[in-house]
Amino acid sequence: MTKYILAIDQGTTSTRAIVFAPDRTIAGSGQKEFTQYFPQDGWVEHDPEEIWDSVVWAVKTALKSAKLTAKDIAAIGITNQRETTLIWDRATGKPIHNAIVWQDRRTAGLCAKLRKAGHEKIVSKKTGLLLDPYFSGTKIKWLLDNVKGARKRAEAGELAFGTIDSFLIWQLTGGKVHATDATNASRTLLFNIESNEWDKALLKLLDVPAALLPEVKDCADDFGVTEAELFGAAIPILGVAGDQHAATIGQACFAPGMLKSTYGTGCFAVLNTGADLVRSKNRLLTTIAYRLDGKTTYALEGSIFIAGAAVQWIRDGLKLVKEAKETGPLALTADPSQNVYMVPAFVGLGAPWWDAEARGAIYGLTRNSGPAEIAKAALEAVCYQTRDLLEAMRKDWKAGGETVLRVDGGMVASDWTMQFLADILDAPVDRPVILETTALGAAWLAGYRAGVWPDAKAFGESWARDERFEPKMAAAERKRKVKGWDLAVRRTLLS
Repeated sequence: MTKYILAIDQGTTSTRAIVFAPDRTIAGSGQKEFTQYFPQDGWVEHDPEEIWDSVVWAVKTALKSAKLTAKDIAAIGITNQRETTLIWDRATGKPIHNAIVWQDRRTAGLCAKLRKAGHEKIVSKKTGLLLDPYFSGTKIKWLLDNVKGARKRAEAGELAFGTIDSFLIWQLTGGKVHATDATNASRTLLFNIESNEWDKALLKLLDVPAALLPEVKDCADDFGVTEAELFGAAIPILGVAGDQHAATIGQACFAPGMLKSTYGTGCFAVLNTGADLVRSKNRLLTTIAYRLDGKTTYALEGSIFIAGAAVQWIRDGLKLVKEAKETGPLALTADPSQNVYMVPAFVGLGAPWWDAEARGAIYGLTRNSGPAEIAKAALEAVCYQTRDLLEAMRKDWKAGGETVLRVDGGMVASDWTMQFLADILDAPVDRPVILETTALGAAWLAGYRAGVWPDAKAFGESWARDERFEPKMAAAERKRKVKGWDLAVRRTLLS
């Protein structure tokens, strides 16, 4: 039996497909960016048809790159940008509107209204989430209320809701399967993470018809097979997880207390709490880390909306660099005597502040400040925000013990950034050999379900570290820098 696994990693700015060999090395890949739409301030959309086209292109490119055919692939694993919401016609598969992206803030007013009415406590108890535009539930309501005829058609069972994973499963299987996994379901504001089912009271609260919803499966499960004509042969889809959950798996954070942080468009820190459903007192999220063989593992998560996106802004908006990778070397040339702070609240602030109305700011500029100081502030901001998340996690879950942070995502290739992260956390930071941990996690789910990859224990033992960054900064210097960051955040929240 073939042991090659194909991972589809459908992200916020691009789609990547990676073929993993039996030894978990990368045999071939394909990647394609797609258009970001910003119809109004705080609104972010994607064209679902463009996303689907990028997936087909990336898969075909990955197979060609690996010099393999669809018949050589044992299974597909899918991982996706979470919370991004779309509704499509069950008869045609055509979306009724652009996808509303997780970063989108258009439902901030509705969330505020629900909070004011006293609903956040019960929502948080059932879902582990907060009433914030980040999540899918209010996005669904917006689509039903604003697309002509949508609500009536949804109630008649003519429409289907899904996060990106569900839409891809639908398209890949030719409309035969409408399903999601427990991790993606747990990010909708509609799923009870304790009972592991869609919650009728929450559906009623957000006015979402049950007829819209997909079936919820384990992360390693049978999600149908692809249409043979797509890639030349039918391939089973056997693994699905939201991107941060897949990265947690790819980093082999299977034991309670293990912690990972992914640095992509945003930054997401996830702490495995095992069977312990920890309810945060510090405005973190309680979420399903993964569900395997019917057993749910929980996690605490801190979500930062802007990480790599700040570097993209420096490249595309300010045009200070031509390529993102130039930001680190530019930061190295910054004047160390300047104390410039960037609070990258371009689409609001996530955990632990949850201020949808906050907007980005730069503090401490002088006549001598220039591109290097701004680049440095952007990279440092990611590290400061990570520290805020970890401090909240330590307060919420005392059983966590000593922190060693496993990192992944595009930004971790920068040694300078990772060293500053270790310094400001005052904790070791481990960078793995395989940086494509999100895709690797999806691949493991599919490979495990297919019976061609090892179980969690053996997979965890194969995790390999590329480099460990140990903290070197003096305690007094760390304290001074953190104090300046805290002041910058407070000023941003008050502005």
